[in-house]
Amino acid sequence: MSSADGQITFLPCADLARSRAFYGDVLGLELVLDQGTCNIFRVTGDSFIGVCEHLDPIEGRSAIFTIVADDVDGWCKRISDNGGRVESGPAHSDRYHIYHAFIRDPDGNYIEIQRFDDPGWAAPKGS
Repeated sequence: MSSADGQITFLPCADLARSRAFYGDVLGLELVLDQGTCNIFRVTGDSFIGVCEHLDPIEGRSAIFTIVADDVDGWCKRISDNGGRVESGPAHSDRYHIYHAFIRDPDGNYIEIQRFDDPGWAAPKGS
């Protein structure tokens, strides 16, 4: 199994344009990917924050801790082999152009393991 290549924390937002202005203009973070209902900003080299309109804390899908890794299947096997349960996936999302799976930690928090279809999704602008 390969190690993690990066990390994203996804947070819910009520107004994506307002959140994009806050994270981009107020905090000065670089927008690296606009997925339509989610915007992903670089915090540090391989650390990101995403804001998403489709996350709903009332439905139990609020913050999501995401491990970005090439070997999603390997991560799922490791989780299962060590007593964890893969809640959904691994599967491809045509909407977000990712291959991913969801698990929950012992407190019910969502953890996503994902690989972007485009390996250059977070390449610095102008690269």
